[in-house]
Amino acid sequence: MFHLLVSLPCLIVILRVLAPLGWPRWSKVALSTLLLLVSQHHLLTQLAFGSMFSPEVPRPMVLVVNLLFGAMIFLALMQLAVDAVTLGLAVIKRRRLKIPAALRYALGALALGIAAFAVNQAAKVPPLKEVEIAIDDLPEAFEGYRIVHLTDLHISRLFERPWVEEVVAKTNALEADVILITGDLIDGDLEARRGDVAPLASLTAADGVFASPGNHEYYFGAGQWLAHFETLGMQILDNAHAVIQRDGAELVLAGVADVSAVGAGYPGPNLAAALAGAPPNAPLILLDHQPRNARAAAAQGVDLQLSGHTHGGMMVGFDRLVARANEGFVSGVYELGAMTLYLSSGTALWPGFALRLGTEPELTLITLRGR
Repeated sequence: MFHLLVSLPCLIVILRVLAPLGWPRWSKVALSTLLLLVSQHHLLTQLAFGSMFSPEVPRPMVLVVNLLFGAMIFLALMQLAVDAVTLGLAVIKRRRLKIPAALRYALGALALGIAAFAVNQAAKVPPLKEVEIAIDDLPEAFEGYRIVHLTDLHISRLFERPWVEEVVAKTNALEADVILITGDLIDGDLEARRGDVAPLASLTAADGVFASPGNHEYYFGAGQWLAHFETLGMQILDNAHAVIQRDGAELVLAGVADVSAVGAGYPGPNLAAALAGAPPNAPLILLDHQPRNARAAAAQGVDLQLSGHTHGGMMVGFDRLVARANEGFVSGVYELGAMTLYLSSGTALWPGFALRLGTEPELTLITLRGR
């Protein structure tokens, strides 16, 4: 069904943009074939590399494919809008109207421009976003506690070692108290990504670096990847917790497995297991890659949940569909009773849909305040 849906914009472009143009037939056939291949690049990646989540091709090719894929989507939407307006005018004027070729060329150029901007927004090193979050009865020792939240790095052929090095340098420059990573660090097998993830070993914070798994870890051997992340200096919170102590006060960091874990043969998310033995009255921060279980976490006494997964919806309009698939959550701060959910738009995103329009990636600095 997915591959059929992504082919629809291509068919609209072929039938409503290319077919009416007065080009030689061979050129329209050639361009149509190219667009069909681009529309099915997820399927081709799956056939060639065994997974549609990690295209092992040069970075420029990933960028070009996303550029053409995005341009196809934007052009299809604009053509549908033009068709609707033309049809309405034809009904009013009671005669058939022809869409001029110049308009089709203009729409094509505009679609390419918008797609180029969207790909650039998706692939760039994320800007800093600063957020203050209030927690009930936060101990004085943790007033102003500074957290860097990273999520959805999707280290891959699109987000390679130089990009990772820039993110690490930008993170370390903040001199945060702790670094928390909520999953989807990678796309690809360990041997393919070993060099690209290596700079993560340089992440430093006073109280350490903690990470929970995301769904993409389970696509590429979560056990192997989580063990490797530990060799890079991360403490993995996979249905587990850690306690930060300052001046006699305590702060609990808990992390759960992703909801996709069960389908991959691993234990699913279990907050009760994660909190076993944790101090009962300490503020509790939960790392959960997907936001869908946030209301259940709030009911279990979590003070702050950090999540990712949605990439902020990626594009205005499309974000509403993403929200519907994630219990209404898509990006930013949500107050759920006494708990706050902070849902990051992502440090990066999946290279199979590397488009951002109206959203930005983010490197998030969270400062805790008492209330």
